[in-house]
Amino acid sequence: MNDTLSEALIEQMNFEFYSAHVYLAIAAYCSGESLDGFANFFIVQAEEERFHAMKMYKYLNDRGKRVTLAGMGTPNNDYSSVLDAFEQAYHHEQEVTKRIYHLSDLAMNDREHATIQFLKWFIDEQVEEEAMFDSIINKLKRIDTDSNAFFMLDTEFAARTFVPPTTA
Repeated sequence: MNDTLSEALIEQMNFEFYSAHVYLAIAAYCSGESLDGFANFFIVQAEEERFHAMKMYKYLNDRGKRVTLAGMGTPNNDYSSVLDAFEQAYHHEQEVTKRIYHLSDLAMNDREHATIQFLKWFIDEQVEEEAMFDSIINKLKRIDTDSNAFFMLDTEFAARTFVPPTTA
């Protein structure tokens, strides 16, 4: 693996840690609104992002590359609504997808087959992530002002847990 690709993977690993930070900020917003289920949803999402970062960390180490950690910017902490928070999370996931595609392009250009295979998991994961956020946004829009449906969704999200994939 050449230095350009390994540096790009390290940058993405750091962005995955930042993504966890973004989701914790959204969780804090939800907690501040007494929406503990929605807060739990984003806490679990943060755990998943840390898992992604550590997956990259391990891969880079397995390939003999020195991992370096970078500082994180301050995520947005203010949202106008839960819908706004999910829409911003969806846009964030779209950015992650774009970044993963860029990594995949670099790997393909270098004919770095091990990295191409490694990144396939992330590409599949991003399809799931974007679909999940899109679906939730559509539900929130349909719910609109139905407080019963909104609180049912909050209750559903309270039960969400993170289980690391066994085939990762």
